[in-house]
Amino acid sequence: MMFLRWCFPPVRRMCVCQQISVRSFSSSRTLLKDDPQHEEKLDLDIWKSVMRAQALPEDPPHLQDSTSAASVLEAHRELVETWHQAGKLVPKVITDQQLQELSILTTKSSKKKYLKFLAIKEAQKNNDKRKQEKKRAEREAGKLQNNNGEEEEEERAAGPENTFMLRLRNNSIESAHNWRTAQAMRFDQPLVFDMSYDQQMSRHELENTVSQLLESEGFNRRVQEPFHLHFCNLQPGGAYHRELLRRYGDETWRRLLITHTERSPLELFPHQDLVYLTADSRSVLRTFDHTKVYIVGAMVDRSIRVGASLAIAKRFRLATARLPLDEYLDWDCGAKNLTLDQMIRILTTVKQTGCWQKALEFVPKRKHKGFHQQSGDKRSQKKHRGGADRAPWWSQQKQHQQK
Repeated sequence: MMFLRWCFPPVRRMCVCQQISVRSFSSSRTLLKDDPQHEEKLDLDIWKSVMRAQALPEDPPHLQDSTSAASVLEAHRELVETWHQAGKLVPKVITDQQLQELSILTTKSSKKKYLKFLAIKEAQKNNDKRKQEKKRAEREAGKLQNNNGEEEEEERAAGPENTFMLRLRNNSIESAHNWRTAQAMRFDQPLVFDMSYDQQMSRHELENTVSQLLESEGFNRRVQEPFHLHFCNLQPGGAYHRELLRRYGDETWRRLLITHTERSPLELFPHQDLVYLTADSRSVLRTFDHTKVYIVGAMVDRSIRVGASLAIAKRFRLATARLPLDEYLDWDCGAKNLTLDQMIRILTTVKQTGCWQKALEFVPKRKHKGFHQQSGDKRSQKKHRGGADRAPWWSQQKQHQQK
């Protein structure tokens, strides 16, 4: 008992102190709240601006889309600029179309690869431009050396120039080519390029395909009997259409003497006249038919997807054929897929001459060992046997008179 009485007063004092300290803390908080100096002031200007912004109508969707697209392009332009300053391999000049293609890419590695490709391409163009300028300077220097006073005197002494062989200017030659192509659009045989493969190729493959199409169109314009070229299934605003417009330009594309349409060949020609040329077909094109409309798939297939064009032909129930490569060539290695410009060269030659051996000379020699010698030997043996067994008509007539 004595021990408890001795310990109780200090414990009571501690409790009282704790109560006092708590009360003093709570009273201080109430004083801060009640103090008018610590009241929050409302800024009327900020409030008015917020209310006005909420009251304004939203932008129309087409303006929002345009602003968002412009902001995306600017963000990618700044990204290219920062990578250029960081020393990475990016092009110095990039167009809006290239920025749009860059914005479509999702991963960072794909963007780096695309910018590296553009930088290498830009460097090649700059090197070609420097070489052209150097050649032009050398040509001008050679002209200055040739135009000396002594040579002018010799030319005057030689007399008037020979005008027997007139020089045809490039404009005249181009006009003649355009006239033949315009005539072919009305009277000659059509040749269709199927442009429905843009979703099955990468960007590099599509650019290579368009380059081959440009080469095919130029070759067709220069031949004696051109085809009437049709670019079917060409969607307006698609990948093919954008790349063709970029290569040709708007004015040249409008004046181009070809037929380009978004419709399929089945809507333009009779079904029984269409023949789809594919390397996967079982039937062989042994003779060129001038009444048929041949279709060539506009595709560059680096991964060699077997049966892509044959599947399209079967889906529309079209007749198919392949070139007689095995029948005339000793095929060495590789797939029997040819480029578009090689195809049009082969078809044009066999159309004009009817000789497959002459037409297949446009097949790259790295793919085959040469033409088969057996067919030529058999033909010569048949001719030799026929000449030995059969006597000439005059000798047969003499033998008949003697009898």
